[in-house]
Amino acid sequence: MNHVIAPEGVTEAESEEPVYRADFAMGEHSARHLRRILRLYLKGWGLMGVADAAELALTELIANVVRHVPGRRCQTFIFRLPRGEGVRVEVADCCPDVPRAVVGDVLDEGGRGLVLVDALTDKWGVEVRRDGGGKTVWFECLAAASGPGAGPVTRTARPAPRP
Repeated sequence: MNHVIAPEGVTEAESEEPVYRADFAMGEHSARHLRRILRLYLKGWGLMGVADAAELALTELIANVVRHVPGRRCQTFIFRLPRGEGVRVEVADCCPDVPRAVVGDVLDEGGRGLVLVDALTDKWGVEVRRDGGGKTVWFECLAAASGPGAGPVTRTARPAPRP
């Protein structure tokens, strides 16, 4: 199921923070389709400056679902941060296993996904459900400040990779 969610009583066009939600089992082409959708939102929001980083980070989160989540089922959310300062993407699933950022050997075939997410995004993290029945992995990409008198975007501290 794919649809846009806007705050109750507000149309998508009036909303400052429309949300895209996809809820289905992921397959080998899912990341490609979700990247296209993300790019469409970013273009509409005037956030193309973060498109490449956000698309690659999203690809890594979806790859983790395909590789590690039984049934490959997840929910993907895309939404604009307040005042259009960037984008937040969340991928939630029912698997209780928490992903870890691992720096492996140069010849390893996998294990670098969250290291890439950490390098590409301004903030990221994992939120475990209180009932232990899953988690949400998320990231945020902030747009560079622009316009007269605009200073650089201050990057916030990133969570340390989990051991």
